Amino acid sequence: MSKEQSNSLKIITIVAMMFLYAMISFVTNLAAPVGKIWGASFEDPAQAERMGMLGNLFNFLAYLIMGIPAGNFLAKHGYKKTALTAIFLGFIGIAIQWLSGVFDSFGVYLGGALICGFCVCMLNTVVNPMLNLLGGGGNRGNQLNMIGGTLNSVSGSLTPMLVGAIIGESLAGKGIDDVNIMLYMAMGVFALLYLIIRVTPIAEPQQVSDNVVYERSPWSFRHLTLGVIAIFFYVGVEVGIPATLISYLTPKVGFAAAGLIAGRYWVLMLVGRFVGSAIGGKVSSKTMVTIVSCVALALMGAAMLMGDSIMAKTYVQGAVIAVPLASTLLVLCGLCTSVMWTSIFNMATEGLGKYTAKASGIFMMMVVGGGVVPYIQSIVAAHNCLISYIVPFISVAYILFYALIGSKNVNKDIKID
Repeated sequence: MSKEQSNSLKIITIVAMMFLYAMISFVTNLAAPVGKIWGASFEDPAQAERMGMLGNLFNFLAYLIMGIPAGNFLAKHGYKKTALTAIFLGFIGIAIQWLSGVFDSFGVYLGGALICGFCVCMLNTVVNPMLNLLGGGGNRGNQLNMIGGTLNSVSGSLTPMLVGAIIGESLAGKGIDDVNIMLYMAMGVFALLYLIIRVTPIAEPQQVSDNVVYERSPWSFRHLTLGVIAIFFYVGVEVGIPATLISYLTPKVGFAAAGLIAGRYWVLMLVGRFVGSAIGGKVSSKTMVTIVSCVALALMGAAMLMGDSIMAKTYVQGAVIAVPLASTLLVLCGLCTSVMWTSIFNMATEGLGKYTAKASGIFMMMVVGGGVVPYIQSIVAAHNCLISYIVPFISVAYILFYALIGSKNVNKDIKID
């Protein structure tokens, strides 16, 4: 293959991974608002809050189950087959969620959420290491993941806004049938992506082989072990901040307006990832995570201390309304969380060589934090939404520790080729 053909294939592969990045966010961010629709069917407010986050918990529980198998599947079958399998699972998971409305079954919905979690786990196992490897690792690999993250944020921004616009101000009397249009769109996109990836020649950045000898376990790398703990907390922070914000604002401004305001968090993640992709080739992952972690701690700390004491004006649905200033500070956290995922992944998998695919599976396993941490936060939020932000506050404090100390590779004596 000529150098020109090789570069063209590389570009095609990168573009394909970008689209998969967008679907990861769409499927993930559909779980929380759809779960709240189901949760509204429970009369007790505290139970409604917990049950509303149960679909999100199942979506991320899939990472714990599928993480290591996904990494092993990737190592054995390569990136293209893993991506196709993930897309197929995504279609099935969304279809089952649609069927939950047909059968009026919360249990069927949870099953669909779990299978969708299998899908996004496998997709994450593919796109993150592949873009990092195609970029040659280091700052350039991180930059490609940042660019993919911008598409991820566009999708994440639109999802809660669209659900809020479809449902309206109140959840009363609403069911999953009311968001069928979103489910049809998701199934259609998955089917189209499957066909596109199927006929697209995907460049394998690493040779797929059953003969690779692993002298040690990926867990032998300290910076990977501490990194998967960091990602456990990070995904919980990313999901928990806007999901609880919807619960906090709904009694004050209605569900639709709350969804639109929370959607701004994802818009700011888009802005942050756009900036991150522009500077990612020059600024190290460690520096970025250190700075944004400090800012996020300041914003959440100020929001909890401020409470509802200070109000601010905001423009929503063609009108100016008053909301607690604390909600604006929490929305601004989107700028901080925007660069954490790719930067933590980059730091955790840097210098792993042949262990990268298996390490990616381990890494994905701990994304279960996106279900566990928000669920813990929802238990506290049932009593006080703002005070519940102590859960993501503690999580970000650990991420800061990882950036400053835990991300250093102290196991360079392990053979990686």
